[in-house]
Amino acid sequence: MAEVLLFNALREALDEEMGKDPTVMVMGEDVGHYGGSYKVTKGLYDKYGALRVLDTPIAENSFTGMAVGAAMTGLKPIIEGMNMGFLLLAFNQIANNAGMLRYTSGGNFKIPMVIRGPGGVGRQLGAEHSQRLEAYFQAVPGLKIVACSTPHNAKGLLKAAIRDPNPVLFFEHVLLYNLKEELPSEEYVLPLNKAEVVRSGKDVTILTYSRMRHHVLQAVKTLTAEGYDPEVIDLISLKPLDFDTIGESIRKTHRVIIVEECMRTGGIGAELTASINDRLFDELDAPVLRLSSQDIPTPYNGKLENLTIVQPQQIVEAVQKIVALQV
Repeated sequence: MAEVLLFNALREALDEEMGKDPTVMVMGEDVGHYGGSYKVTKGLYDKYGALRVLDTPIAENSFTGMAVGAAMTGLKPIIEGMNMGFLLLAFNQIANNAGMLRYTSGGNFKIPMVIRGPGGVGRQLGAEHSQRLEAYFQAVPGLKIVACSTPHNAKGLLKAAIRDPNPVLFFEHVLLYNLKEELPSEEYVLPLNKAEVVRSGKDVTILTYSRMRHHVLQAVKTLTAEGYDPEVIDLISLKPLDFDTIGESIRKTHRVIIVEECMRTGGIGAELTASINDRLFDELDAPVLRLSSQDIPTPYNGKLENLTIVQPQQIVEAVQKIVALQV
């Protein structure tokens, strides 16, 4: 076991998969000589060369379209978005091409590509660099969406995403790159469609993902000291949602709180709430509680920025509120 930073865990996954499979390649802005804006690709250019670690122009629509074409011909491209918000410029290529070509070609083409990079609300990065694109792409058929949250799941999930024959959007949070965790020395791969039960409990199910996993765990310290027993589930797979794990938990606790950094309107929490009500309404002893970011562009001012996203104390208060509701 060795302690590894999250960005290095991602780099290990890339290096291991590129070493095993010559069809795996990386492309994006500054991924080569510079080693990536968050150093996830550091050293890979020297090891694998310019054709497998390709520095691209600042033209997201062009190099994303090129990656789709590369995937159609048998390569396994991995796109790094310097900031995931920039990939809005490639929305057409991701939605109409990557997501749909396997279907519109009658299965003649597979699109084994990964689109990964930093997103979420950082520290004073401003509105255009604080995007949460998971909700934008949630409705696009043919895409898988994954959000890593720890060095351990970052490495195991990225390896699985690279091996998957479908396009995978792989979301990393800009504030989690320096998380440290001990990783196994032997190889491991994690399933892309499986949620993780982070903490078992009986009072309430808390569904979360990405950076909010850590806000929830901060809140849990306070809650357990007060005698509450919450169950915490890291969704990990945002599309498809793991309703086997979600349902098993709700049938035990009968109460649900969703904690997300996504916006409230049309976010992951909105889809989760609708799906829980569709599938598990009779299991609920209280309405689903949703804690989401404010529906405004993220302010640059640090104090205002913090007010737009869910904080641990709000999670504590939500648990106190929902547990107090009587059947």
